[in-house]
Amino acid sequence: MPSERKPADALAVSMMIVLCLCWGFNQIAIKLAAPGISPIMQGGLRSIIAVVLLLAWARLRRIPLFRRDGTLAGGMVAGVLFAGEFIFIYAGLAHTAASRMVVFLYLAPCLTALGLQWFVPGERLSALQWTGVTLAFLGVALAFADGFGSARGSTLIGDAYGVIAAALWAATTVVIRSSRLGSASATKTLFYQLGISALVLPLASMLAGEPGIIALSPLVVASLAYQGVIVAFASYLAWFWLLTRYLAGRLSVFSFLTPLFGVAFGVILLSEPLSAVFLAAALLVGAGIALVNRPARKSA
Repeated sequence: MPSERKPADALAVSMMIVLCLCWGFNQIAIKLAAPGISPIMQGGLRSIIAVVLLLAWARLRRIPLFRRDGTLAGGMVAGVLFAGEFIFIYAGLAHTAASRMVVFLYLAPCLTALGLQWFVPGERLSALQWTGVTLAFLGVALAFADGFGSARGSTLIGDAYGVIAAALWAATTVVIRSSRLGSASATKTLFYQLGISALVLPLASMLAGEPGIIALSPLVVASLAYQGVIVAFASYLAWFWLLTRYLAGRLSVFSFLTPLFGVAFGVILLSEPLSAVFLAAALLVGAGIALVNRPARKSA
């Protein structure tokens, strides 16, 4: 595995855009499956699906998952944080709208950059790049400003859960980069997280008193399959592969595209209105990404 991470290149940018598209649709998939499967149980089932696929992938590629390599402690911590993140995401979606959850959840890139500044010396953002982070965050806040203004008490629990999930997501990334997991394979890193969440989330669902699987329909099954196969398996495997090769602070900023893609899917699939505010927000996010990924000047 490479010992030094590099700034985002064309491959990383292309992959992050595709990943953000996938993640932007994920909130819609969760809502579509909610009438047939209770929220936290959805998270557990998707992790189980993804773990089965990951084990098959590791066997096919002959990637060792159980060899002693000093990653157990970091892997257990990352797995618990990952499971906690999705408990709060899925539980929160029962109390707030998907668009609101996305806004609070995607505080994570800023929290990640801040955490990496403290724990990983190589992850340093310049003043110009911090300006880019700020612009991107302002773009996301602007895109959902109307939603903040119309918030009611019934959504506050879900909103708070979104903030907690963002903190747990950021903490997971920091643990990966600051522990032996940073030099482990992407498959093993993901296995720790999916394996622990596959055990924890169904138990959390039962403890929360959820009914579990209520009624299966083609739409519910398709939505769950999307979460398990496309998001939890394929996209996360690609994400952790990127983390082993590129600077996480640069990659995380692209995640600001995800809530904007989520709103775009809402416009296309749910006939939600597209406002000038959203277009302005998209421009701010684009400017932020350009600044954060601007190459540093080389000395003569």
